[in-house]
Amino acid sequence: MASRFDILEVVPRRARSLLALLALLAAVVVAVVAYGPGSGAGDGSASGDRTGAEVVRVVDGDTVVVRVGSVEEPVRLIGIDTPETVDPRSPVECFGKEASRRTGELLPVGTPVRVVRDVEARDRYQRLLAYLYRAEDDTFVNLALVEEGYASVLTYPPNVAHTDAFVVAAAEAREAGRGLWSACGGPDEPP
Repeated sequence: MASRFDILEVVPRRARSLLALLALLAAVVVAVVAYGPGSGAGDGSASGDRTGAEVVRVVDGDTVVVRVGSVEEPVRLIGIDTPETVDPRSPVECFGKEASRRTGELLPVGTPVRVVRDVEARDRYQRLLAYLYRAEDDTFVNLALVEEGYASVLTYPPNVAHTDAFVVAAAEAREAGRGLWSACGGPDEPP
């Protein structure tokens, strides 16, 4: 039979376990409220921050300049990577010109776009980090580039809202030999 002192030692452990369980449940509730239906998550938004903009120019396959109000912003399409074409420190990579051209076809100058951020607002070059959606038909440009074989997956946590979709799309493009996967054998290859 347990003594009165044995029972007192058990109660604090049980209380700690109960507090840990309550903390876990509180975290789940916060996550459901933050990322559940109506939060914007799962529909292209991790942070819920959405902005209407207009394409000013395409820099390369994964970077464009948009106008938000009267301000021009360089935007890095997050979650993806296209072969380099404008970095003076590296040669033009295989399929880079094609990826830049395709981005230009998806986002001609003047195209209205929806700019959706993830967790971090900017990269080390002060480019806005975003997912872009064409306003006219809601085409998810980042994903379209991966699906068509113009981009590979490049994820920098905590900006991971669409990583799973990008990984699946890249695997399908690679398997089908689309774009850079057949022309180059994969991303980051010289021409």
